[in-house]
Amino acid sequence: MTPNNSHTGDDGFTGILGEGRLPKHHPRLEAVGTVDEASAALGMARATVKMRQIADVILTIQRDLYKMMAEIAATPENAERFRAINEDRVSWLERQIEIFTTLVELPQEFTIPGNTPASAALDLARTIVRRAERRITKLLHRNELANANLLSYLNRVSTLCYILEGVENAAAGQDQYTLAKE
Repeated sequence: MTPNNSHTGDDGFTGILGEGRLPKHHPRLEAVGTVDEASAALGMARATVKMRQIADVILTIQRDLYKMMAEIAATPENAERFRAINEDRVSWLERQIEIFTTLVELPQEFTIPGNTPASAALDLARTIVRRAERRITKLLHRNELANANLLSYLNRVSTLCYILEGVENAAAGQDQYTLAKE
């Protein structure tokens, strides 16, 4: 989304893709904002990762998230026009998960982030993606969104972020994961 310099949001409402405006605290705009935060956090991770392959995957996800924001910001009558997140995009993420899972040994316990700046950024992005997932769930349960693939996509992104955290730690010569218990 690009900044709006016309000051039309000063009244506490913002335009959506279609007819009308919504209050800035509306669940639909909360979802758009949280997906935007997730993209920004992924951008921080992309700027710090050591592996070019990971940076490329993150950039593709960020582009998908911008498409997702358009669909969420569209009125129900216009949502189909902006639909880009589908089963194919979810399958692409699942393939990325399979590829990167071969590079790490996933722990069966809770972990603590922060072994490297890149892995910490990936973990922060993962938590924001999870919040976006909760916002999308609310809209789906209220029948304000129809595309369940949005939820699946975000779920896979959070899983991939966790896996990439371990891969980045290993690439930096650190333990793949720090376990929460001593």
